[in-house]
Amino acid sequence: MNIRISQSESLIQAKHREQNKPMRMRRSLFPVWFMLPASIAVTLFFVVPVLMTVVFSFTSMTSDTGILGNRYVVTESSIRDMTDAGVDAALVKQLGARVFALDAAGLAKVRKIGLEPPVMQEIEETLAGQAFASEQALFAALKRLNHRPRKFKDRKDISKSVVSTVANREFTTAKAFRAGLVSLGIKVDDATFARLLELTNTSWRWTADNYVELMASEFTVKVMANTAFYVFLTLFFNVGFALLLALATFYMPPGQSRFFRAIWLIPRISPSVIYVMLWKWFTFDSGFMSHFLGMFGVQPENWLNEFPWTFVIIANGFVGASMGMIIFASAVLAIPADVLRAAEVDGAYAWQQVRRIILPLMAWPILFITSYQTLSLLTSFEYILLLTDGGPGFYTTETWALNAYHTALSNYFGNLRYGMGATLAVVLVVVGIALSLFYLRLFDFKKLVADPPIEN
Repeated sequence: MNIRISQSESLIQAKHREQNKPMRMRRSLFPVWFMLPASIAVTLFFVVPVLMTVVFSFTSMTSDTGILGNRYVVTESSIRDMTDAGVDAALVKQLGARVFALDAAGLAKVRKIGLEPPVMQEIEETLAGQAFASEQALFAALKRLNHRPRKFKDRKDISKSVVSTVANREFTTAKAFRAGLVSLGIKVDDATFARLLELTNTSWRWTADNYVELMASEFTVKVMANTAFYVFLTLFFNVGFALLLALATFYMPPGQSRFFRAIWLIPRISPSVIYVMLWKWFTFDSGFMSHFLGMFGVQPENWLNEFPWTFVIIANGFVGASMGMIIFASAVLAIPADVLRAAEVDGAYAWQQVRRIILPLMAWPILFITSYQTLSLLTSFEYILLLTDGGPGFYTTETWALNAYHTALSNYFGNLRYGMGATLAVVLVVVGIALSLFYLRLFDFKKLVADPPIEN
């Protein structure tokens, strides 16, 4: 009898599965189409930029080289390099010289200046085809004309129109560079020209030197230690304080809890510059903190310079805690009230409810906030830039992301190193991925997304 019942149940279950099979297939296809826009967005705004950053990290791109192809420029430094490399001194002098040629192209440019007709006519009849080695020689020839240009501005405009030089001119191809040399009467053999191309090429090149330099730099360990210190303490402040705010406001009357949550949103919604200005006013030697402590006999100090890390962490912590408070407060309010009432009836006081019920049920929000804040702290530097700009002093509060910004986009030396900045960014991406995987393992992500043990 039991065997027959078991067989009947098996047949019913099989029939039920067969009937629901198309529905399950349709459900399995739905997430694919639903996630397609998100997948495209992730590819365009995350995957592609990351891949481009990796590519740029293997280049020597700087603001001097630019990001385009080959560029040949005869600069003062390249002229010195030619001298040191043994290039003929006469050729080096010609490369740095200027020639003022009144050839057909030069005369065409002079006509556009708008000189008086007698002046222009005499220049064409008397000086056409001539070339002058200096601007002074050109001016002397112009003064000898019967209808000479009277104004210095006109003479200067003529010299600017007819000047020819390869110095500080940008040639995008070797052919254009050679044509520029020929226009000045400079003729070189192929071997010498190849040497000139090598010495004047200011374009970027493929290299792994950025990674070698990063590993060998004495400041790498310092910046890495700063970053670990900043991320760990600020993350502890962010998550811990946000959780404390959420739990504290949960046990408050509704009106008071909404008021306090609104107050703690102020750092999040305040413009960054205004927020940092308030902190600077608070910590300056003439600010509120010095004024308040002065009532107790404490001498005024620039407290931000004295304790930079303290205020960097607190300022960033308040901003992060306000966001975490929103997520945690929503998660606590989503817990069924009957569960907490039943625990209260059983004699559980507030701390036991938090420890035994609320925190275990908030694993998802805690995982999200911890992961998000970690990645955010690793890559953000806005408030550090505005508060201390990595100081005071040398690399005192310089974090990895801020160092990448200074290297690639804003430094004291003028030459922006795009390739090195990309290398620093690649390291951040790798560390971010590693920490994300660590959090997924720490919070047992598979268990969080597993199917419930009881099925309908």
